Amino acid sequence: MSNCAIVGINWGDEGKGRMVDLITENYDIVVRYQGGGNAGHTVINEFGKFALHLLPSGIFRQGVVNVLGNGVALDPENLLHEIETVMKKGVKLDETNLKISDRASLLLPWHRDLDALEEARLADKKYGSTRQGIAPFYSDKYQKKTVLAGELFYPEKLEEHLRELLEWKNLTLTRVYGAQPYTMDDLMRWVDDYANKIKPYVADTGKLLRQAEAEGKNVLFEAQLGALRDLDFGIVPYTTSSNTTAAFAPIGSGCPGAKIDEVIGVVKAYSTCVGEGPFTCEWFGEEAAKLREAGGEYGAKTGRPRRVGPIDIVATRYGVQVQAATCIALTKLDVLSYMDKIPVCTHYISGGEQTDEFPFPAALPEALPVTEYLPGWQTDISGCRKWEDLPEQARNYVKFIEERIGCHIGYVSVGPERDSIIVR
Repeated sequence: MSNCAIVGINWGDEGKGRMVDLITENYDIVVRYQGGGNAGHTVINEFGKFALHLLPSGIFRQGVVNVLGNGVALDPENLLHEIETVMKKGVKLDETNLKISDRASLLLPWHRDLDALEEARLADKKYGSTRQGIAPFYSDKYQKKTVLAGELFYPEKLEEHLRELLEWKNLTLTRVYGAQPYTMDDLMRWVDDYANKIKPYVADTGKLLRQAEAEGKNVLFEAQLGALRDLDFGIVPYTTSSNTTAAFAPIGSGCPGAKIDEVIGVVKAYSTCVGEGPFTCEWFGEEAAKLREAGGEYGAKTGRPRRVGPIDIVATRYGVQVQAATCIALTKLDVLSYMDKIPVCTHYISGGEQTDEFPFPAALPEALPVTEYLPGWQTDISGCRKWEDLPEQARNYVKFIEERIGCHIGYVSVGPERDSIIVR
């Protein structure tokens, strides 16, 4: 048995979905183990172009079982829409290749409302939420005030549970935010319209994974966002509300005893960031606009323009350490082909001194980048499929990053398509 986690090293949007889609041919099961519909994994293959938000990126491979683990913020409404979208493009999805943990908690309608209400209250101090209800959902989960997917098989107990939660949640909606309360009719209509329709996929996935382990099957764990958005180790408070690290994969998948054999960390050849928070290497103005357009840097979920800048060695090295990455996939190298010289943020100035250590969150907003430049290659590399095919300057750029972050770069992506990859 071989277990591999594919994780983000930076702020998210690194290209994890295309890597999962690429290597799932070697795996039997793909598991999403945290996060919800608040980010997108863009995948391009023979079925077309997709922005997956909840569905694991292994759904395009025949014979692969895809699991939404207990650590996921399970939004039935968005999930059903996503299932319908991919099936219209010819992707086969049913209870044999998509399974939802019966211990996954349901994201309820009021979670999105509370997310938007709180962002509005914060005004110019907002966290940059996608308003998909993620923070209120995880807050409720840790207060033990959510509904498990398995409760859908116990309708009487489910209704009683929802009634208890309704009374409690309406206090927050009405008294804290002055919003409209929910009714039991609202909730039961939502159960009928959305939640009950995912019941065919709900199963004891912990048992499934334990059996897979006993049979020596290969499992791929798919993360959302990146190390710098991790609830504990990220740029607090501008993080997501779950643990994006590979170490959480066994717990969030439903197989706590699983051992991770390989951690593939995904890094862009430059830096991008969606949402608020410190972003030391950020570019502005015409320089940023040119890079943003060259890379098509707009959020897969929100469509928001991504903040952009050169690759950040300090942040990336920290992400490699947090994720305990054993291998790096460097994506979008082809986007930099228009530059005559390639910028790299190699150090920070923090507290008046140069440092290679990623600062504590309170010190991060004051950090300044130290930028070095490497020669560009200024030629189209999207057709390269072997390491030797790349121009010397491109190879030197990859090797420079590899040396500075202290982790082997085993994959180099030169385009969004499945086969636009160089394996080293």
